[in-house]
This record gives sequence, structure tokens and C-alpha cells, in this order.
Amino acid sequence: MGQVNDPNTPSGHETDLGDPLAAFAALRTDAGLALLDEVREVAPAQELAAATRLRRDHPAPLVSAALAQARLRQRAAAKFGAADAARMFFTPNGVEQSTRASVAGHRAESFRALGVRSLADLCCGIGGDAIALARAGISVLAVDRDPLTCAVARANAEALGLTDLIEVREADVTEVDTSAYDAVFVDPARRGARGGAARSASARGGGRATGGRIFDPEAYSPPLSWAVTAALKAPLAALKIAPGIPHEAVPAEAGAEWISDGGDVKEAVLWFGTDAAASHRATLLPGGASLWSSLDAMLPDPEVRPVGRYLYEPDGAVIRAHLVAEVAARVEGGLIDETIAYVTSDALHPTPYAVAYEITDQLPFGVKKLKALLREREVGILTVKKRGSAVEPEELRRKVKPQGKNAATVFMTRVAGAPTMLIGHPAL
Repeated sequence: MGQVNDPNTPSGHETDLGDPLAAFAALRTDAGLALLDEVREVAPAQELAAATRLRRDHPAPLVSAALAQARLRQRAAAKFGAADAARMFFTPNGVEQSTRASVAGHRAESFRALGVRSLADLCCGIGGDAIALARAGISVLAVDRDPLTCAVARANAEALGLTDLIEVREADVTEVDTSAYDAVFVDPARRGARGGAARSASARGGGRATGGRIFDPEAYSPPLSWAVTAALKAPLAALKIAPGIPHEAVPAEAGAEWISDGGDVKEAVLWFGTDAAASHRATLLPGGASLWSSLDAMLPDPEVRPVGRYLYEPDGAVIRAHLVAEVAARVEGGLIDETIAYVTSDALHPTPYAVAYEITDQLPFGVKKLKALLREREVGILTVKKRGSAVEPEELRRKVKPQGKNAATVFMTRVAGAPTMLIGHPAL
């Protein structure tokens, strides 16, 4: 990648920016920080022109590193907020795997409410959870085995003024003694890494990086079985897992929480040492509504019934937590099909756990029928939703060619096993 004079090294020495650690160190020098500030607003389409201009006065490797970091900061703004992302440092793998700030904040507040004052964050990555925990007043030992990941986590603690509460330690998480801490949090790598990110992903616990998402909990790095063992040794613990984890893989000692943010399911967490063992919870952010049931008190599946005036679309976290029956009971409803997570009712009951739609029409599946109805209703703004249907929303929208001043929502689904179209609009 080249070399650049580094004022933080002895006079006359140069830093080889072909080494990721050296490149990151160069970004944290006065020259690197100034360059980062200069490229802060560079759009992807402007990068080539900006690089050509900046290389007249700066070493090419440093320019490349600064532009890459600026791009990562722009991507990270969606997770961390623009203000924090503009000050933080990232790796490609770190942006991809780090916890969204709203979710990390929710979990940190849960730890704080449980009385936690010190915590070992194992597989800390670039420090997203450690930051939220420290902001909740919790002292954090943040552990990762990858040198670059640890350097980035330290830089982030410093950039956000949290060094008094965050200690970053480069170590194998399986060898760290956590007995002195009130709680343990483990976030195993659930994606195989590619290219330069491989070392960071595998370093979390020494696992194998193969590329793409990892669905087998025992292929996490470190494996879920190790993380559960570590959790059971601690007074209180939480394990971050993929939201699609098979329910049979959830240990009996754990309470499982599925978290959505803005309607999108982000993750699941296994809690140990609380009074909510053998339970399922769905938490909906940003509002924080939480639906909970112990496993032995969960309601049976609702009965299938004819489509009523209202259709309820449960939040994804509710569906993942198998709490659709609890929502159906709240809205006095039943299912439209035994395999479809749509609830129908004749009554409108406001609930944070589902979006309600008023249904105006029910038709057997047929593009021509739908096109005619939309033309009659002058529908030009069409939202297409699907569950249990092979129809692609964009393809359907292209075929029906909606035109007009009105809006509608069409649900491509099954009703009592039959392909059906339900047309309506949000009820609230």
C-alpha cells in the first residue's frame, strides 16, 4: 500500500500502510484526522476526483484509507446516528456485525435495571455494545482477539469520551476470567467473513470463517454451547443470537427476547440469571412495548375464522417469539389460515404489537380482477404485502399498473388454504 511518515513514531521512521494496523494508526495522527475531516462529505460518485486531488498533497495510501473510513462512517450513520458515526472508527466487518445503537441502548438499560454495575463484553467487536453499556453507567471489560478490532474499539471509547468506563483487552474470550464482574455479555460472530474481514470475524472466538450468514448456532464463533456455559457461570448474562434461531436450540435456563426496531426484526437475546427463565418476549423499538409469556402459559394457536372487517399484521418480533396467539386474544381475533400469521377480527383494537388494516374487498387470486378493481377505485398508490404467496410485489405492481388519486394495500396470501387477495387500508 505504500509508506507515510508517522509523527507518532521515532524521527526518520516510516509506517508501512500495507499493514491494516499501521494504516489505522496513520488515520489517528493529526494529518490523518485532518484528512478524515476533509473527506467527511465526499459522496461515492466523487471519490475518484477527490482522491486525484488529495494525492497531490498527501500520500496515496493515506488518502485511500481516509476515503474508505469516510465511506464506512456514512454507512454506519444508520446504525449509530450521524453525530456518533462521524466521530467513530469502523472496519467493514464491524459496520456489518455491530449492534444498532437503539438496540444496544435497550439492552444496556435492561442490564442497568437489573443492578449491573460491571460487565465483561466478550466478542466486543468495534465496541458498539460497550459504548451503550458505558453510557448507562456500567463499567465494561471489552474483549476481542483481533488486534485491529481492539484498536478500533479503543479509538471509539476515546472518541466518545468513555475511556474511564471501557477497558479494551486483546485476548481469546475463552481464556478470560469473568468472575469479578456482575454480568457477562457474549456476541458471537454469526457471519463468515470474506477477504480482509476474516481475521476479525474468526478472532472473536477462534472459529472458522466461511463467508455469508451462519445459521447453525454451533458454527457461531465461539459456538453457542460455549457461550451458554460461560453464561451459566455468571450471576447474570445475555447472549446475542440470530433472530431465526430454532426454538429447540434455546436452553431451558434462558429467557428469549426478540427485538424489532421500526418494524424490522434485528436480533434475539438469551437472558440468564433473571426471573424470566423459560419464557419468550417480543420487544418493539423505538417505543419499547414488550409482550411476554412464560412457555408453560403460552396460548394455543388461534382458531381459523372467516376474514372480518379488520386484518392485523403482527410485528416480526411477535411472530418470531411465537406470541401471535397473545395478539389474537387482545384483538378478539383468529387466523385467516392455520399457516399464516395474519389475524382477523370484526373489532378494531389499537395495539402496539400489530398494524391494523380495514379490509374492503376479498377476491380469489387473479391479476385481471385486481387490475379492474384498482381501476374502478382510482388507486394509484399501491402497497403490496405477501405471506404465503409466490407473487413478487414489484411484478404484481407492474402488471396492474395502478393509476389514480387514491391509495390502497393489497395482501397476497391464503385464506383457509385458498390463494386470496385482501384489499384495504391502514385502520389507524
